[in-house]
Amino acid sequence: MQPLNLGKEKALEKILHYCAYQERCHAEVREKLYSFGLYKEQIEELISYLIAENYLNEERFAMAFAGGKFRMKSWGRIKIRYELKQLQVSEYCIKKALTEIDEEEYLEKLKKLFIEKSQKLPTEKNHFTRNKKIMSYLQQKGYESFLIHNLLKEF
Repeated sequence: MQPLNLGKEKALEKILHYCAYQERCHAEVREKLYSFGLYKEQIEELISYLIAENYLNEERFAMAFAGGKFRMKSWGRIKIRYELKQLQVSEYCIKKALTEIDEEEYLEKLKKLFIEKSQKLPTEKNHFTRNKKIMSYLQQKGYESFLIHNLLKEF
């Protein structure tokens, strides 16, 4: 268990390591600093320092988050946007991060997921039930409905 108040210097040392390890959003860092038992003024001062020293950059975090979730977990833009909002990332940074996802690569990933899911449902006789299952799966992954409808028409 953490001590009641870690102290500003010790907290700075720990939070520098925390931010250097991987990209963090402001909300994560603020929560971590509160867990050290610091006061609001100390936390805001440390966050300002982290931003000034480029340890903390919300735009960079949003881009890394969006790119990683898209490439590694095959998430669509809707799910990425939702998760970034949950992390209290600004709308500007969210939009910037989503524009960094290549449109061609995005459509290829969607098509790949569509084909993979279609191949897992060969026993489904009813065409409408099959399409509904595919649609639900792709929407759960965070892909836009109109893109999924276009794929359903294509195949």
